[in-house]
Amino acid sequence: MDFKFSEADEAFRLEFRSWLEKNIPRDWRDEDELADPDTKSEFERRRTWHRKLHDGGWMCIHWPAEYGGRGATLLQQVIYNQEIDRAKAPPTVNFQGIARVGPTLMQWGTPAQKKRFIPKIPSAEEIWCQGLSEPNHGSDLAAVETRAIDKGDYFLVNGSKVWTSNAHHADFSTLLCRTDPEQPKHKGLSYLLVSMKSAGVTVRPLVQITGEHGFNQVFFEDVQVPKENLVGKKNEGWLVAITNMMFERTIHGGRTDMMIEVKQLATLAARVELRGRPAIMDSYVRQHLASFACEAEALKYTSFRQLTRQLRGLPPGPEGSVMKLGTTDLNLRIQKFAMELLGAYSQFEYQAAGAIDRGKWSHRMLAARRGTIAAGTNEIQHNIIGERVLGLPKG
Repeated sequence: MDFKFSEADEAFRLEFRSWLEKNIPRDWRDEDELADPDTKSEFERRRTWHRKLHDGGWMCIHWPAEYGGRGATLLQQVIYNQEIDRAKAPPTVNFQGIARVGPTLMQWGTPAQKKRFIPKIPSAEEIWCQGLSEPNHGSDLAAVETRAIDKGDYFLVNGSKVWTSNAHHADFSTLLCRTDPEQPKHKGLSYLLVSMKSAGVTVRPLVQITGEHGFNQVFFEDVQVPKENLVGKKNEGWLVAITNMMFERTIHGGRTDMMIEVKQLATLAARVELRGRPAIMDSYVRQHLASFACEAEALKYTSFRQLTRQLRGLPPGPEGSVMKLGTTDLNLRIQKFAMELLGAYSQFEYQAAGAIDRGKWSHRMLAARRGTIAAGTNEIQHNIIGERVLGLPKG
């Protein structure tokens, strides 16, 4: 296999790397990843960085030029993500809008919807969330109870959505709702665009074990949604939702270079002591670091297999499930081992006096579980791989 990039792609890399070196805020530090994004001040700080990327022409590079993107190739997207990770750049905002809502509207939206909504997504002028999951239904996305009654010029919506990321910052939400309860479960659904400023919309935070509340439960009580905000055909919203989920699972298939986490863990092992000497000198610790490094490299090459399929125009293969399962499981084990290295210091919370690395490792450990749940739980990924890839019988 030849993993070299072309001269044109390397020129793209150097251009972006140079831009990042000149523009990343000087007051940004790696530990600032832990600054609570739920506060208005931190969210606006990240939006400022987001807009700098946008103004520099480095936001939504994968979008077609007609929608404000660069029409970047798959390889250029890989390079872009590599450089973002290498530079430890600040997080951006409006992930849902850029990764899912925008591309979904490009495929299903009316000309009027595209003109109204898409231009304000890349700049983060309007923030999006998505209303898909509902209480009491786990991963059964089609078990929708939120009702939308056709009132002629508008739909009257009542119901609730849960695990809604960014709802407390969002201006708009996509909403999968039931418009015909007489049809089978996957039928009679419609896909709406709802203003979060509408009368009857209530956002209730769901506090996570980290103390953050990026997730929310959203309640809709007699919310009026204009008919022009229906995406696709009435009662055929499942087709639109499937498009949305395809974008979601492709993204969650594993972008992060896990070797970055392994190297940071090795740095930690060199700082803390085990039996009176640097922990990294202990064979037990070194074996764990080597094992994590091997897995990180294996995941990198698995992602290259996934990329190769895409470059050849083939449909997505099992690599997406393998990557999602592998990266989130490895990340969880890395954070657990960091707790073992820290010993009693693992009990210090983020920014607590005396905490090593400002307590970022305990925060990461607490946060690691959510990755095993998002975009299809790891248990579901095990079933997909076992049944559809390995051909194992159902238990």
